[in-house]
Amino acid sequence: MSELDEYDYDLPKELIAQFPLRTRTDARLLFVERHAERISHYHVRDLPSLIGPRDALVLNDTRVVPARLVGHRAQTGGRWVGLFVSADPRGFWRVLGRTRGRLQPGETIVLQDRLGDDALRLVLVTPLEAGEWLVRPACQESAFGLLERIGRVPLPPYIRGGEMVESDRAAYQTVFAEKPGAVAAPTAGLHFTPQLLAEMANRGVSLCRVTLHVGPGTFQPIKEDCLARHAMHSEWGSIDSSTVTTLGECRQAGGRIVAIGTTSMRVLETAARSGTLTPWTGETDLFIRPPFQFHAADALLTNFHLPRSTLLVLVRTFGGDALIRRAYDEAVRERYRFYSYGDAMLIL
Repeated sequence: MSELDEYDYDLPKELIAQFPLRTRTDARLLFVERHAERISHYHVRDLPSLIGPRDALVLNDTRVVPARLVGHRAQTGGRWVGLFVSADPRGFWRVLGRTRGRLQPGETIVLQDRLGDDALRLVLVTPLEAGEWLVRPACQESAFGLLERIGRVPLPPYIRGGEMVESDRAAYQTVFAEKPGAVAAPTAGLHFTPQLLAEMANRGVSLCRVTLHVGPGTFQPIKEDCLARHAMHSEWGSIDSSTVTTLGECRQAGGRIVAIGTTSMRVLETAARSGTLTPWTGETDLFIRPPFQFHAADALLTNFHLPRSTLLVLVRTFGGDALIRRAYDEAVRERYRFYSYGDAMLIL
């Protein structure tokens, strides 16, 4: 058995959540206590009783853009589907695309809006690595403005084959989303409502924000048998000095830093690689895997992740390998809802 095989598990297909719950805080919450090696069952609405008044929640305020693109090749009429990755100051986009046949520089892709009408032309400029292209939109409008008009919610393929419905525009977005740039939601944050956040703040819990623009690499499976050989994707993130100060004061007062999601964890631990949490902005390709030494986060709220994924490796590294294996077995046995629209786990 390879090292990667250790991160595989069987999941009945019917446990993959296809829609969110009507009320976000009704999601079930598997509570994992590392010190006691104890697993118990709650709901997200119970978080105020599990998080102490001196603790701090670290929320990722990235905003998901409608990055999924649908269109056709102008020359052949062949269907083309793609994903907006980023835009640069010159107005060029990086996109991932899929079509039959071989694309050529200079070709034009005609994008369609959500009603199926032709809406925008993209000129292919040059191929990049990993299936990406540099393209030039035939329009001066901002990238995010264009995407709001013609893009679709970039659901992962395990949710209805990636096909959105109108309700996903709100459902696949956290209530604290602010800075556009993600092509996938920081899904642990989807469980929060303004009311739950206000209740926790009223109890004395600090609410802090960081940013990590989740990229398409978050869904890429690990293909190497040895984790050390996996080429980790890079994502842009930031944590400012005021957040660092607040978190330092939390620790000094005996409180815990609770990362809301693996994306917040990635920002925290990138910014604390020296052993001390400091302000940071830039690209991170941090792959949290054994025997990683954590410096910033004391607890983690996270959803349940795909087998053989970097996110599952992160969670098992933080929570303890044997204990998190038990937790996943328990979640399957108790028929928790898995993945992006699924239930959550709190590791303390």
